[in-house]
Amino acid sequence: MEVILLKDIEKVGDKHTIVSVKSGFGRNYLIPQGLALIANSSNRKRLDDLAKREAREESKKLDVYQAMAAKLDGKTLKVAAKAGTSGKIFGSITGVQISLALKEQFELEIPRKKIVLPDDVKNLGAYTVTLHLHPEVTKEVAFEVVAG
Repeated sequence: MEVILLKDIEKVGDKHTIVSVKSGFGRNYLIPQGLALIANSSNRKRLDDLAKREAREESKKLDVYQAMAAKLDGKTLKVAAKAGTSGKIFGSITGVQISLALKEQFELEIPRKKIVLPDDVKNLGAYTVTLHLHPEVTKEVAFEVVAG
């Protein structure tokens, strides 16, 4: 069964994409919850309108995203993690931890989906994270993993 997703759904697909799912999952969960529409011809035409409307709304937010990026210029984010004596942390740093640290330290709410971490942050030290705020606004932010 092909459906058009109305929201980002982890391990299924992104918003406004057409994906193929099992019939039961689509009929019994996605469609009743308002997460998807059946991908018939009329809804496919409606998808174009939805995507255009979404793009217009995002372009209006461009100034907000640029202001967020400017607020982070020259700043270093501190992320606390439990670590052993060798400097290796227990687990690894995730997008959720970066998102929470941005909210606490700089009062910026950035969804974890827009945060791209370097591969395997598992030791104390300095790293760089990339924030994809908007298709036109990408910001690299330095962050430091400290023992906490």
